[in-house]
Amino acid sequence: MWGTAATAVAGLAGVLVFQGMTGDNGAPTGTDGKATTGPVSTRERTAPLATGAHSRSASLGRRDTEPFSMLGVTWTDPGARVTGAVEVRTRAAGSGKWSGWLRLDGDSGQGETGAVRGGTEPAWVGPSDGVEVRVASGGKTSTRLPAGLRLDMVDPGTGNVKAMAPAAFAREATAEPTPSDTDSTPPAPEATPTPDSSTSGTPSTEPTTSAPTTDVPTPTTETPSASPSSATPSPSTASPSPSTTSPTPSASATATLPPAPPSTAPRPPVTSRAGWGADETISPEEPGYLPGGGIKAVVVHHTAESNTYTCADAPKVVRGIYAYHVKQLGWKDIGYNFLVDKCGTVYEGRKGGVDRPVQGAHAYGFNAETTGISVLGTYTDAAPSQAAMTSVARIAAWKLGQYGVDPAGTTTLTAGDKGTDYFGRSWAKGAQMPFPVIHGHRDGYNTQCPGNAFYGRLGTLRTWAAGPVTGLTVTSVTGASLSGTTYYTKAGVTLGWASTTPTSLVKQYELLVDGKPAATAAGTATSAMTTLVPGTHSVAVRATHISGRQTTSPAVIVAAETTAPAFTTKPTLSLRTGTVNTTAVPVTLNWKAADNNALKDVRLTAPVIGTYGPTVTSSAHTAGSGTATTWSMTAYDRAGNTTGASVSATPVILQETAAVKTGTWTAKSSTSYLGGRSLTSSSANASLTWTFTGRSAAWTVSRASTSGQAHIYVDGVKAATVDLKSSTAKYRDAIWTKTWATSAKHTVKVVVAGTAGRPALTTDGLVYLK
Repeated sequence: MWGTAATAVAGLAGVLVFQGMTGDNGAPTGTDGKATTGPVSTRERTAPLATGAHSRSASLGRRDTEPFSMLGVTWTDPGARVTGAVEVRTRAAGSGKWSGWLRLDGDSGQGETGAVRGGTEPAWVGPSDGVEVRVASGGKTSTRLPAGLRLDMVDPGTGNVKAMAPAAFAREATAEPTPSDTDSTPPAPEATPTPDSSTSGTPSTEPTTSAPTTDVPTPTTETPSASPSSATPSPSTASPSPSTTSPTPSASATATLPPAPPSTAPRPPVTSRAGWGADETISPEEPGYLPGGGIKAVVVHHTAESNTYTCADAPKVVRGIYAYHVKQLGWKDIGYNFLVDKCGTVYEGRKGGVDRPVQGAHAYGFNAETTGISVLGTYTDAAPSQAAMTSVARIAAWKLGQYGVDPAGTTTLTAGDKGTDYFGRSWAKGAQMPFPVIHGHRDGYNTQCPGNAFYGRLGTLRTWAAGPVTGLTVTSVTGASLSGTTYYTKAGVTLGWASTTPTSLVKQYELLVDGKPAATAAGTATSAMTTLVPGTHSVAVRATHISGRQTTSPAVIVAAETTAPAFTTKPTLSLRTGTVNTTAVPVTLNWKAADNNALKDVRLTAPVIGTYGPTVTSSAHTAGSGTATTWSMTAYDRAGNTTGASVSATPVILQETAAVKTGTWTAKSSTSYLGGRSLTSSSANASLTWTFTGRSAAWTVSRASTSGQAHIYVDGVKAATVDLKSSTAKYRDAIWTKTWATSAKHTVKVVVAGTAGRPALTTDGLVYLK
């Protein structure tokens, strides 16, 4: 369950509010619900750089060091800047491998009141035990390096957190002004580096020198000398606080705090300062809030360091930046309002309440109207991961949504000091400067930050943060069949969709049928089902962005129907020409099917399988003689409705002996004939007559190059004259067929024509369908 406790920090002109959270067992818990162990202390060391002639270069020779993971180069004057190149290389702890040269951004000063040193941006280099530094001034002969150059190394420590962090500060209405009101960050005396007398760490495989370094004492829970004894909360007297984001303090402690207005976008998960192990004893000063009370823009940064850190190391990176800003540069707190790692985890930066307009130190001259989000890593050549981009967009949407600011819009900021940006644009103090609401650090300061690749993706970031959802399209319609541009279904369909906006920026999807919501799905969904009433419908998907903005996909047309197709002509069977066998009599299956919307196909399911398109009305097959066979068919429409029909018939072979003969006929025997025998005649007007009851008949003959012609009479009427001549010998050839609409008694008479020069013909019987 949740619990809270407030501890007043005496000696300051405000109240430092601590929020506590315990799990069911009473142990403090982190963002993952696991018990945590306490704030993590960092350890800092410094080493002076040797300055060259005319102060135009400086260096620190390759040497062993105590373990560190983050470094920067600092100098005495916090207002100075190195215009040349500051480069470092480090030796990986354990492997002994030296890195390539890493160039540091030459200026981290971003308008922090009370800073005691200037310095580069800190760089995460991973666990290291050796270092080398080289610094060169700019190209002008008169350009000199600032005084007091030194290397600052930070060991971010290990371990989890005790879950105690300040949620916000509340100025007491009855408090009288104190010196800390005007100087909340008294400068600490700068340590004078003294050389060590011994070499630390594992000897390098290359020649090294010992490292003259100075340990910067790690603050403890004892009172710093610069503050009253009661100014620093002791862990023994403060209640545990949640390692999720510092929530809004209680009303009694925050009556005069700037408000934490609701947002048009949901608040994303944020790992609190306690969650990343902030040692709050090193920055007891109260936070500042934007003097205008509202955020007008988001400034996007990168931390300009290695991208090889693991996401498990990200809290160490944040602790290192925090320690560097506070303990090495003398800032009162970490400069950024939020930090994001490459896995998309968001970390609370400067204290004061993530839901309040905390003033950071990240955009010189424009801190008073902005909030700063920095992605851990360098993004000059490669853009941040989609996970990181998505989290930046979510934070931006939430913070800007608190003040009704459009992330895709533009804004005007008042310059707190004169300046020049990366592109050469200059301005005077007090100038009214136009900016995109979400812009890069380089837009308001002469720096490469946030890197070329990241800067090139800011348009995408604005679109993601502002909405609406982009690239929304229907990708599939399941449970329906497409014909032309219309899908057909009985009733139920499942629409699939896709968009180019990350799912965590989508509030919900809706399935629209004729413009009205029919189903709702989560922002992570990619499909939804709905049941349609009969008729033709326009179906689309509507996406709602976390900002509330909506967009609708192009619609698809879906026709729902339950009416089955019909066989306008029931299946029928007829004999066809071709070679006859007792087991395979050539037949044709005929039908016609139709649907009131769209016929899909007709399928033969017995005695064989076949599927035919909507315009096909016949199919050739064979059937065994003397056996009744049922031919079953099913018609399908595009919606999936079906209807069935069938026909049954028996092919019967009538031998020559079943015919009534006139004239001279001679019997012939061969295995090539049906039944092993046939009749042949060369006598003109010789005839054979068969009588049967059926609806289709076929005359079967043997053919050769000397075969003659025959006249065929059906029910006493001449129907055809057939020429049996063939260039190749053929046996059991159904040469002529006749089909009637219904089954009835019929006679077929074959008469020898007596063709000159080739009068002979050979008959092999008659086949009919019974």
